[in-house]
Amino acid sequence: MGTIRIIRGDITKIKVAAIVNAANTTLLGGGGVDGAIHRAAGPELLAACQKLHGCATGEAKITPGFRLPAQFIIHTPGPIWRDGTQSEACLLHNSYRNSLALAAAYNCQTIAFPSLSTGVYRYPLAAAAVIALTTIRDFLAANTVIQTVTMVCFDATTLAAYQQAYQQVVGN
Repeated sequence: MGTIRIIRGDITKIKVAAIVNAANTTLLGGGGVDGAIHRAAGPELLAACQKLHGCATGEAKITPGFRLPAQFIIHTPGPIWRDGTQSEACLLHNSYRNSLALAAAYNCQTIAFPSLSTGVYRYPLAAAAVIALTTIRDFLAANTVIQTVTMVCFDATTLAAYQQAYQQVVGN
């Protein structure tokens, strides 16, 4: 079974086969991690994303990494938190699962995720971390392509939430 790592860092500097972009449904760039990935990858990324014609919440699409150390960028729009009754948990699960499936289909052995939907989309961090790690754990148990999944946490609060969720979901 693959390994789950949790680190604090800048996802645009991580050397892996694929990084995941917390995109919006247009895929044309935005704030937070999405804007940072678009800036670091260069203008070729916007041109590639324009050809994809958007992406539904919970789905995933792939582009080259362009100027990033990652070979690929997997774009997935996570759900905007409303009140927890609008299928947010299912959509967040789908964002992680569909990103992992796309990475495996492209034979990526390593993938890095940011914390999806927990920034401007306001998904509660502790709940999002449990969904993320549960989905990743279950995917790795059934898949042999991906060897390492790295959760890249932007700040200490996010790092602590993922470390706590890891103890709950994975153990050790």
